[in-house]
Amino acid sequence: MDVKNRIILAMDLMDLDEALRVAEDVSGYINTIKIGYPLVLSEGPDVMGAFRENFDCRIIADFKVADIPETNEKICAATFRAGADAIIVHGFTGPDSVTSCMQVADEMGGDIFLLTEMSHPGAEMFIQGAADDIARMGVDLGIRNFVGPSTRIKRLSRLREIIGDDSFLISPGVGAQGGDPAETLEFADAIIVGRSIYLADNPEAAVKGIIKSIKG
Repeated sequence: MDVKNRIILAMDLMDLDEALRVAEDVSGYINTIKIGYPLVLSEGPDVMGAFRENFDCRIIADFKVADIPETNEKICAATFRAGADAIIVHGFTGPDSVTSCMQVADEMGGDIFLLTEMSHPGAEMFIQGAADDIARMGVDLGIRNFVGPSTRIKRLSRLREIIGDDSFLISPGVGAQGGDPAETLEFADAIIVGRSIYLADNPEAAVKGIIKSIKG
């Protein structure tokens, strides 16, 4: 797989000009940017379209959607209209809430990524205990895109076992949270890297360093 398909930039800067500058620096090495609430709430949802227009990249909206079905439908529709190609959705809310997101994605030509568990330490307290069931639910619903933590490699390996090799698995937590790029890519199809790139003095050099660690 082309290395550009294996690194996703998590863009959580809160200033659009600065975010675009970083994206420009690394645009030759990535083709997908994950945009979360910090930038969207600071600059507005149209930022997603701005990135697509400037860099011809895919946009994953990291909104971790977790509400009742009717509200999920509205969130997903607004997100796709704003220019996102895909949206990250929590699975712990159950199949009806997740299905509502899937239906909007199908209607609007987008994708969803099902989040089974998160990468920070606190995720072990509650959500990790349900993660396997969430993953199985996703498989039963026909979901093909998943999100799992690079910070707990055994959990990532377990998620891959459940979803199978044909599903596309992306993994946050590489870099600042301690996840190892090469080890993560033994199970994930792509790693998500944020602070290690966008807070670096030289974002391009940071990406090159990650690529070198992947290739050995």
